[in-house]
Amino acid sequence: MAELRFIVDTEEPVTVKTFLRGRNGVSARLLAKLKHREGGITCNGSPIRSIDTVRAGDVLVLDMGENAAAEPNPQLCVPIVYENPSLVVFDKPAGMPVHESHGHRGDTLANYFAHLYPERSFRPVNRLDKDTSGLCLVAKDAHAANLLQGSCEKVYFAAVEGITDDAGAIDAPIAREQESVILRCVREDGRPSVTHYRKIAENRHFSLLEIRLETGRTHQIRVHFAYIDHPLAGDDMYGGSVADISRQALHCGKLTFTVPLTGEKVTAEAELPEDIKRLFTDEVGRP
Repeated sequence: MAELRFIVDTEEPVTVKTFLRGRNGVSARLLAKLKHREGGITCNGSPIRSIDTVRAGDVLVLDMGENAAAEPNPQLCVPIVYENPSLVVFDKPAGMPVHESHGHRGDTLANYFAHLYPERSFRPVNRLDKDTSGLCLVAKDAHAANLLQGSCEKVYFAAVEGITDDAGAIDAPIAREQESVILRCVREDGRPSVTHYRKIAENRHFSLLEIRLETGRTHQIRVHFAYIDHPLAGDDMYGGSVADISRQALHCGKLTFTVPLTGEKVTAEAELPEDIKRLFTDEVGRP
């Protein structure tokens, strides 16, 4: 059973709620959930209410009571780049969805997570499209998920068609394409969206870019580079050619975050996959 353990270190007695909701960052939603679960919060092994008082040296345990929702699949294999008791960072391959959906049952990152951690709920902090490869951070409990939300710094790498400027920023609002659930487009009435990029390699056909997002809109990178006439290689949804790669050439290669509870700053990295590397070899590329 998943649990969180805290040792009270305050100088003066405080209520359980004050201690947990303060610098320990337990959300009001999680606290309310635990209050209604028998044995959800214990102090030194005995049940305690959120309004009760604790003192220095007391040990509080939160029983997370988690169960995996997806069916475990031990046949899958996804490399783990970093792990500690509260989170895990996977290097997700292209072609693997993060969540189960219609047409994808049993073949997702959620299914592999359920195999590794059968008593945990799957809580991805950053989500990647099925055909985007790279780092995916998953919290192992609701508390870690709450602390990590919005705090991750992501660096993407993309191969785009043509030769771009050495560096630049794309500031163009993104909206849902009319009558489409999936497609996005640049439109004046869209939400503000800013993408920063730096070119790190090029050949006659492609530019390899390091990309940082100021905002996080659906398909932001894909839409923005199509908008400036440099669609991602392989991204036929937004005008890219599949002649040299069969999926959008997009990879989340670096992820920086602060570890919940310890405050340690961690940067995880994942090497560029072979199908993107091949776009920059002498043997591959349209004449």
